[in-house]
Amino acid sequence: MAMIEVGFERQNFYPLKRKSALLLKLIAVVFAVLLFCEFLIYYLAIFQCNWPEVKTTAYDGEQASHEPVLKAMFLADTHLLGEFLGHWLDKLRREWQMERAFQTALWLLQPEVVFILGDVFDEGKWSTPEAWADDVERFQKMFRHPSHVQLKVVAGNHDIGFHYEMNTYKVERFEKVFSSERLFSWKGINFVMVNSVALNGDAEAELIEVSHRLNCSREGRRASQCHSRLSENYDVLSREESQKLLWWLQPRLVLSGHTHSACEVHHGGRVPEFSVPSFSWRNRNNPSFIMGSITPTDYALSKCYLPREDVVLVIYCGAVGFLVVLTLSHLGLLASPFLSGLNLLRKRKTR
Repeated sequence: MAMIEVGFERQNFYPLKRKSALLLKLIAVVFAVLLFCEFLIYYLAIFQCNWPEVKTTAYDGEQASHEPVLKAMFLADTHLLGEFLGHWLDKLRREWQMERAFQTALWLLQPEVVFILGDVFDEGKWSTPEAWADDVERFQKMFRHPSHVQLKVVAGNHDIGFHYEMNTYKVERFEKVFSSERLFSWKGINFVMVNSVALNGDAEAELIEVSHRLNCSREGRRASQCHSRLSENYDVLSREESQKLLWWLQPRLVLSGHTHSACEVHHGGRVPEFSVPSFSWRNRNNPSFIMGSITPTDYALSKCYLPREDVVLVIYCGAVGFLVVLTLSHLGLLASPFLSGLNLLRKRKTR
């Protein structure tokens, strides 16, 4: 009778052990895939990015001097979803992607200043005060940064609306959170942050104010940041307003967003403008940002690519397929490729 009980216990023990082993394997695979796709892949992608090299020696006659280099990151069009558009899963996925990318870039690249060139929010132009407060709270969590890193944000059409739908309340609400600063100077470099959406309307007052401040501060040379591209007629600045900006500000470099894609144009054959791609998977399969090494007399730019969304999806699909095969093999519903090969080898040896 005792022998029968022991045998019965062993029969129950082995299936339970197999199920436990299967469960552990499934958990291990799921954990490894999540760890790689949601954390490690960002380090793998951004680790390949390096700050561009720039000349740091300036000559004043025959005397040479060493110029400090400012490391600046430029990103654009984050488009944080609001309460009306987009599914909650879409919001969660895209915002996690941007948060991990930004925090990883801060840790690996150690920039001194970060510029976001407009369209921070997707529904800022019509969001209620409650929705706006929620959007701002999520933004501050995603783009948190150490106190020694400066974060400068430029308004975009999705933040305050185009000139025909913009009003004082929307502009003041945005500037209360992100500051109304137009001129930012560091290490001998002047950065002009232009509300290009407002320039489609009455631009003279802002142009005169910014130009006056530049003339009073003759430190270094200028780089301009705005949301809309210059010298265009659709959804961006008109040629007339663009010429006014170039004339009043006399920049050596212009960076803009809005198009969600990278583009380079030269104004008057001498002033380059670079459009910064979108930082979000919602707008691009391969988002990226610009890294700039800038001195008072020179600059160098390079693009840093984030993980591709389709690569992450392929990894997840492959992992699901692997889990299905693993489960069916343990249940005996699918022959293990290893066992099949071993049995085939044994049959050949016995012949």
